Amino acid sequence: MTRPGPAPGLTPKGGVEESPLRTRRGRPCVGPGADTLRPYATVIAVAALALGTGVSVRAQPPALSVTHRARALQPGEAVLLVVTSAAPVADVRATAFDHEVIFYPGPTPGLWHGLAGIDVETAPGVYDVAVEARDAAGATVATARHPLAVSRRTFPTRRLAVDDAFANPPAGARPRIEREASQVEEILARVTRERLWGGEFTAPVPGATTSRFGRRSVVNGELRSIHGGLDLRAKTGTPVQAPARGRVVLAADQYFAGNIVIIDHGLGVFSFLAHLSRLFAVEGQEVEQGDRVGLSGATGRVTGPHVHWGVRVQGARVDPLSLVAVLK
Repeated sequence: MTRPGPAPGLTPKGGVEESPLRTRRGRPCVGPGADTLRPYATVIAVAALALGTGVSVRAQPPALSVTHRARALQPGEAVLLVVTSAAPVADVRATAFDHEVIFYPGPTPGLWHGLAGIDVETAPGVYDVAVEARDAAGATVATARHPLAVSRRTFPTRRLAVDDAFANPPAGARPRIEREASQVEEILARVTRERLWGGEFTAPVPGATTSRFGRRSVVNGELRSIHGGLDLRAKTGTPVQAPARGRVVLAADQYFAGNIVIIDHGLGVFSFLAHLSRLFAVEGQEVEQGDRVGLSGATGRVTGPHVHWGVRVQGARVDPLSLVAVLK
């Protein structure tokens, strides 16, 4: 049984503290004021008896305060959840948008940070974030809820009318496409439960954005794709750098993405760097922010050289620039 702390009015050894009602010379007060102390003396005596019999007083759970930081609460945005605990806790976790959010300690004691992602196809509405704090034994010691009101977002749409032969991959390529898509989904399902990145994220190349995140492509009247990243201008051969520290989990040639590098940054955060002309990184390699992982190019299904940078946060497709913004 946990030994309780001293009750109010008791010293750590069980004695009664001196009454604050004293004159400047330290003499006890007398008169009507002294009578008012008698009920409190009874309470102190009862508390002392409880301590003597080994009765424990249950401690209050630590209070949790939850806030968030984001460019906007809209589809395709990264959200930094900030939890403040009034008492020390060993771990903080949450559920947001049906995905687990794993927190990491902030810069000051009692402060915890966790990244959540609002997928590009999330419908408008109020989504509840359920937070729980745990002790060293894994027991839940405090909970809190925090609403996120997601508003509507309109993305640009481009409409193309082309021959079906150019709109659809050949039948012989479909097994490869399906196999590569399954491989990526398996990678995203393996969450590293530690933060590998160290601070801010930076763009993999310095070029301007040529195609923004979330753009819809309607081909021959049918929605074919949603741009799950952003395209950055880069002539062929431009060095492509790791946006943040992490581990390379895929370095391969794919049908749509061409030469692609996927970096696991930990806690469910991944970077996709696609259409590279050369691959320097190898699977299993630890990379630091700024390390060269390849050279830009035009491999895969593209019309010209550039770098596609995509980001997933707990499986959600988010604008990489939103991640850059919330971690500044």
